[in-house]
Amino acid sequence: MNSKMSLLLVFLFSSLEALRILSRIVVEKRGFASPAEVEIFLSAGYSKEQLIEVIVGVAHKIISNYVNHIAETPIDKEFK
Repeated sequence: MNSKMSLLLVFLFSSLEALRILSRIVVEKRGFASPAEVEIFLSAGYSKEQLIEVIVGVAHKIISNYVNHIAETPIDKEFK
């Protein structure tokens, strides 16, 4: 593997790790990410628009879970 490919893989891993960490922070802190936590995400190459997309993704999952709990949607056998 050449050095350009290695550098690209390091960047990809670090940016995906920043995405994972921020997503977890948004969930665990119920949206109260600190300015420093947001800055780390943005420093990994993401934009403020992508920050909003993370929040929308988390909100979509929460709404889906709430609706399925209230509607008592059966879980597919593959996921039990």
